[in-house]
Amino acid sequence: MTTSHRVPADLFRFTTADRAELHTAVLRAFGVANERMETSLTLDDLQLRLRDVGWSEQVTEDELAASANALRQWGLIESTQHRFGLTKHGEAAYAGIQRALRTLTSSGALQTAVLDAIADRLEELNTPTARVFAALMELEGHVEALQTNTATFNADLQRLLKEEHDLATFQDVKRTTITYLRDFIADLDARKHRIREATSRIDAKTVHEQAREGAGLYQNDDDWLRQRNERWQNLKAWFHDTPSKADELQDVARKAIVQLLRVLDRISEQRKRPTNTAADFKALAHWFAKSTEDEAHELFNAAFGLWPARHAHLAHADGELIPSGEPWHNTPPVDVSPQLRATGKQEHIGSTGKIRDVEEVRRNRREQAERERAELERAWRQVQTDGPIRISTLTSLDHDTFHRLIDLVGRALGSDPDSTGTRAAGTSDGRMQINLRNARGWATITTQKGTLSGPDYVIDVQSR
Repeated sequence: MTTSHRVPADLFRFTTADRAELHTAVLRAFGVANERMETSLTLDDLQLRLRDVGWSEQVTEDELAASANALRQWGLIESTQHRFGLTKHGEAAYAGIQRALRTLTSSGALQTAVLDAIADRLEELNTPTARVFAALMELEGHVEALQTNTATFNADLQRLLKEEHDLATFQDVKRTTITYLRDFIADLDARKHRIREATSRIDAKTVHEQAREGAGLYQNDDDWLRQRNERWQNLKAWFHDTPSKADELQDVARKAIVQLLRVLDRISEQRKRPTNTAADFKALAHWFAKSTEDEAHELFNAAFGLWPARHAHLAHADGELIPSGEPWHNTPPVDVSPQLRATGKQEHIGSTGKIRDVEEVRRNRREQAERERAELERAWRQVQTDGPIRISTLTSLDHDTFHRLIDLVGRALGSDPDSTGTRAAGTSDGRMQINLRNARGWATITTQKGTLSGPDYVIDVQSR
């Protein structure tokens, strides 16, 4: 870590030392005074300023002097002729307090208006004007707000996914959050593209130089230029890297929607259940308390399914061989049917089923196959031509035969023509072949099931 990035050891020591609340209030009083252009305060002035920061307890002059002396020892304030003022470290500590309080009291948000503002400032930088410095500062502020709000919103979202206290409120909040996320990512791609296009047209070095000149800064202020370059690289990391932070934000939002929907489904399923195990046992205990002894036994059996053994009535095949007073563990076992556990009934051996006569089935199938073969042969004989003819001349075809012809024509139209423009195709069994040439005119063919109109192709159907 470089020296410029090292946090001084005593910068926030006032928040953990004795009388930390008083030290914090005193430092805030100096900070508020500094914002009002009052660079130094006496102890009397400090006593009055404590009220401005919400300190209501009475503080003696010795206590106030001790607190100011402690802050001076930690390098946060400096004293000159009984007047005190913030040092550079003190200003940093005050800024840290203010940032921490804002973070603790704020909630994150994904605002599309921030993305639009970033794009507007970039387009303004594309056309250099006297507002280059102001536009650049506004741009950096919007990017920082986007980063801060996104981090806070993501943290709030993860906490929301874990909280399941009040189901009704929980469900409403999550449903609202889902709608919010959907609206945010709806046009996010278009906004990202607009920002990327605007950024790619900007020469960052030139813009930074123009902004420095417009602000009246020293030409050798390298630290200022370094900060501007770091902010610009952060902007590019948000919208130009692969994957960019905006892409990652989009993925987080989509995953959060899925997670929230799953939680809502689980809540809905829980609400659909009329009761739960704990409620069932409480109701059962209430019933037991009101029942008689006999009713309690029946209730117990019904609730837990512990009925008497259903195989207790089974006996040995030759019961006379076993004395009635013989203990059960000395007697031979009795076969228990597996169906007794599953159905509550013993196996029942019925009569043997009749053997099916399949000869009649075979005969019916054979006759059906012969009829279908004969119909196919007749259809192909009707379709077969003695040479090229027009489709319009086929006026005596039945519907099934016509359907087979149309299937052949369709196969031919799906093939590539040869050098003469003739298309050829065949049936799947290879028995018939059709040659088809371009139509000349229009044909209308009527069958038992309707009328078909189409191009009057020249066809030649032959058997192979």
